[in-house]
Amino acid sequence: MSGPLVVDIHTHVYPPAYIDMLRARKKVPYIHNPSDGGPPRLIILASDDDSNIPVDQRGRPVDSSYSDIKVKLDFMNKHGIDCSVISLANPWLDFIGEEQASEWAQKINDDLESTCAQSNSTAAPSARLRRLFAFGTLPLGAPSPAAIADELHRIKTLPHLRGVIMGTTGRSQGLDDPNLDPVWKALEDTQLMLFLHPHYGLPDEAFGGPEIVRRYGHVLPLALGFPLETTIAVTRMYLSGVFDRFPRLQILLAHSGGTLPFLAGRIESCIAHERTFKVNGGNVQGPQRDIWDVLKTNIYLDAVVYGTAGMKAAVEASGGTTDRVLFGTDHPFFPPLNEEDEKWASVVTNYSAIDKSFEQNADAIARVLGGNAIRLLKLA
Repeated sequence: MSGPLVVDIHTHVYPPAYIDMLRARKKVPYIHNPSDGGPPRLIILASDDDSNIPVDQRGRPVDSSYSDIKVKLDFMNKHGIDCSVISLANPWLDFIGEEQASEWAQKINDDLESTCAQSNSTAAPSARLRRLFAFGTLPLGAPSPAAIADELHRIKTLPHLRGVIMGTTGRSQGLDDPNLDPVWKALEDTQLMLFLHPHYGLPDEAFGGPEIVRRYGHVLPLALGFPLETTIAVTRMYLSGVFDRFPRLQILLAHSGGTLPFLAGRIESCIAHERTFKVNGGNVQGPQRDIWDVLKTNIYLDAVVYGTAGMKAAVEASGGTTDRVLFGTDHPFFPPLNEEDEKWASVVTNYSAIDKSFEQNADAIARVLGGNAIRLLKLA
């Protein structure tokens, strides 16, 4: 019962219905059952679905940690986590066509609400916080942005949902797509947090081609592709004036914003020298607010960064305050390297980075570990 409260805001769940849907598919994303009886394989990256890779070796193994909420709770207990804000993992519902998008979003969100409610009703009386909350998912393939906004307003009525998770492509046209304006407005109106998470990375050619990507496994697309995907997506959103039109947006960026904290100054300098953008033969004025103001007003960063240099950059980009950085684990990805390991190295590394970055400031550590999430998402 001692020590700061710990809230994991970056932790994923594939509900059983979602798993069954992926098993029924034959193209990315899909789940394959190997012929040798090994664990099912989840193929969610296009680079994994390569004819040069035997189908039984594509993707990554999927065990009960992906869908069994009891495994999630055991993981929390093992790592001292009081509360988790669970969310559907990539690729969410990006691949669902307009006929079924809204139906599936409602089903997933209702499942998340039910899972949280049931878990919290059986929690030990000594629990310092309710164990589970959730970020809902959006029907981005719905026929109109209005249908997406409708689901946002419905999510607001679900007691355990505190925001939504979304990928960086929006409705497949990027986050600078003007058709997303009704979604940004609905997020402002509901004041729900948007958790922005990468999925598609960069084209294989950015790393030297498919052969180079295969040579090094998932290192290039995950270590470099994901962070740069986030940086590019948010920069396009910023350049198009989204934060000028919707100044009350609240967005949490996965993996500490990718490379945004490091590159923000360069982005700002390039905008200042560009002055106007060429659109349809005319001049369009760039964003009115500087990027540092957006980072201090609209953007929050998770602490899934695995080192003190990244942690300090996240704090510096947030205006030098620890009020905008939130602890996360990225469970169930990056599991222990050895079966006998009791703790997950990925989680221990994040804990260590927080401790080392703020070792002289217990209040800062408490804010990053849980206090910020409790305040921002109203979890108390």
